[in-house]
Amino acid sequence: QVQLVESGGGLVQAGGSLRLSCAASGRTFSRFTMGWFRRAPGKEREFVAGISWAANNTYHVDSVKGRFTVSRDNAEKAVYLQMNSLKPEDTAGYYCAASPDWRVRSTPKAYTVWGRGTQVTVSS
Repeated sequence: QVQLVESGGGLVQAGGSLRLSCAASGRTFSRFTMGWFRRAPGKEREFVAGISWAANNTYHVDSVKGRFTVSRDNAEKAVYLQMNSLKPEDTAGYYCAASPDWRVRSTPKAYTVWGRGTQVTVSS
Protein backbone atom coordinates (compact mmCIF):
# COMPACT_ATOMS: atom_id res chain seq x y z
CA GLN A 1 0.00 0.00 0.00
CA VAL A 2 1.18 3.51 -0.79
CA GLN A 3 1.61 6.07 1.97
CA LEU A 4 2.05 9.76 1.22
CA VAL A 5 3.76 12.57 3.13
CA GLU A 6 3.67 16.17 1.92
CA SER A 7 6.23 18.85 2.66
CA GLY A 8 7.30 22.26 1.41
CA GLY A 9 4.45 24.42 2.60
CA GLY A 10 4.95 27.68 4.41
CA LEU A 11 4.30 31.40 4.51
CA VAL A 12 5.15 33.40 1.41
CA GLN A 13 4.37 36.85 0.09
CA ALA A 14 2.13 37.32 -2.91
CA GLY A 15 4.12 36.83 -6.09
CA GLY A 16 6.46 34.37 -4.43
CA SER A 17 7.05 30.69 -5.09
CA LEU A 18 6.92 27.42 -3.23
CA ARG A 19 7.62 23.86 -4.26
CA LEU A 20 5.55 21.19 -2.60
CA SER A 21 6.81 17.65 -2.44
CA CYS A 22 4.95 14.45 -1.79
CA ALA A 23 7.05 11.47 -0.78
CA ALA A 24 5.56 8.04 -1.27
CA SER A 25 6.36 4.72 0.27
CA GLY A 26 5.40 1.40 -1.23
CA ARG A 27 6.54 -0.49 -4.27
CA THR A 28 3.52 0.31 -6.43
CA PHE A 29 3.87 4.10 -6.51
CA SER A 30 4.63 4.20 -10.24
CA ARG A 31 1.27 2.57 -11.01
CA PHE A 32 -0.76 5.39 -9.50
CA THR A 33 -2.07 8.55 -11.03
CA MET A 34 -1.24 11.36 -8.61
CA GLY A 35 -3.21 14.45 -7.78
CA TRP A 36 -2.87 17.61 -5.73
CA PHE A 37 -5.89 19.02 -3.95
CA ARG A 38 -6.36 21.98 -1.68
CA ARG A 39 -8.87 23.07 0.91
CA ALA A 40 -9.23 26.62 2.13
CA PRO A 41 -11.07 27.42 5.37
CA GLY A 42 -14.80 27.30 4.81
CA LYS A 43 -14.46 25.97 1.28
CA GLU A 44 -14.82 22.65 -0.44
CA ARG A 45 -11.81 20.52 -1.29
CA GLU A 46 -10.60 21.55 -4.73
CA PHE A 47 -8.63 19.64 -7.32
CA VAL A 48 -5.53 21.57 -8.33
CA ALA A 49 -3.44 19.38 -10.62
CA GLY A 50 -2.85 15.76 -11.58
CA ILE A 51 -0.33 13.64 -13.41
CA SER A 52 -0.56 10.18 -14.93
CA TRP A 53 1.70 7.34 -13.84
CA ALA A 54 4.01 7.77 -16.85
CA ALA A 55 3.92 11.57 -16.53
CA ASN A 56 2.70 11.84 -20.11
CA ASN A 57 -0.60 13.42 -19.11
CA THR A 58 -0.99 16.35 -16.79
CA TYR A 59 -3.95 18.51 -15.91
CA HIS A 60 -4.11 21.83 -14.09
CA VAL A 61 -7.26 23.57 -13.01
CA ASP A 62 -7.83 26.89 -14.80
CA SER A 63 -7.13 29.02 -11.74
CA VAL A 64 -3.52 27.76 -11.54
CA LYS A 65 -2.67 27.26 -15.20
CA GLY A 66 0.51 29.05 -16.11
CA ARG A 67 1.48 29.40 -12.45
CA PHE A 68 1.58 25.85 -11.04
CA THR A 69 3.28 22.81 -12.54
CA VAL A 70 2.86 19.22 -11.43
CA SER A 71 5.64 16.70 -12.00
CA ARG A 72 6.77 13.34 -10.69
CA ASP A 73 9.87 11.21 -10.35
CA ASN A 74 8.96 7.54 -10.13
CA ALA A 75 12.53 6.53 -9.33
CA GLU A 76 12.42 8.83 -6.30
CA LYS A 77 8.80 7.94 -5.54
CA ALA A 78 7.85 11.58 -5.40
CA VAL A 79 5.44 14.03 -6.93
CA TYR A 80 5.91 17.76 -6.91
CA LEU A 81 3.87 20.92 -7.28
CA GLN A 82 5.85 23.96 -8.31
CA MET A 83 3.84 27.05 -7.43
CA ASN A 84 4.85 30.42 -8.86
CA SER A 85 3.20 33.84 -8.78
CA LEU A 86 1.32 32.86 -5.67
CA LYS A 87 -1.80 34.80 -4.74
CA PRO A 88 -3.56 35.20 -1.38
CA GLU A 89 -6.41 33.10 -2.76
CA ASP A 90 -4.00 30.17 -3.06
CA THR A 91 -3.89 29.99 0.73
CA ALA A 92 -5.04 26.52 1.73
CA GLY A 93 -4.01 23.14 3.02
CA TYR A 94 -2.52 21.19 0.13
CA TYR A 95 -2.87 17.43 -0.12
CA CYS A 96 -1.44 14.89 -2.48
CA ALA A 97 -3.42 11.81 -3.33
CA ALA A 98 -3.00 8.60 -5.29
CA SER A 99 -5.51 7.08 -7.68
CA PRO A 100 -5.47 3.61 -9.26
CA ASP A 101 -7.31 5.06 -12.27
CA TRP A 102 -5.01 5.47 -15.29
CA ARG A 103 -6.85 8.68 -16.17
CA VAL A 104 -6.17 11.95 -14.41
CA ARG A 105 -9.40 12.55 -12.51
CA SER A 106 -10.48 15.68 -10.70
CA THR A 107 -12.97 14.04 -8.38
CA PRO A 108 -11.68 13.18 -4.88
CA LYS A 109 -13.60 9.91 -5.03
CA ALA A 110 -11.14 8.59 -7.61
CA TYR A 111 -8.28 8.83 -5.10
CA THR A 112 -7.81 6.06 -2.58
CA VAL A 113 -4.73 7.21 -0.66
CA TRP A 114 -4.23 10.65 0.86
CA GLY A 115 -1.48 12.46 2.66
CA ARG A 116 -2.04 14.60 5.74
CA GLY A 117 -1.37 17.83 3.93
CA THR A 118 0.90 20.83 4.15
CA GLN A 119 -0.23 24.40 4.78
CA VAL A 120 0.41 27.16 2.27
CA THR A 121 -0.25 30.73 3.36
CA VAL A 122 0.16 33.62 0.94
CA SER A 123 0.21 37.10 2.42
CA SER A 124 -0.83 40.17 0.48
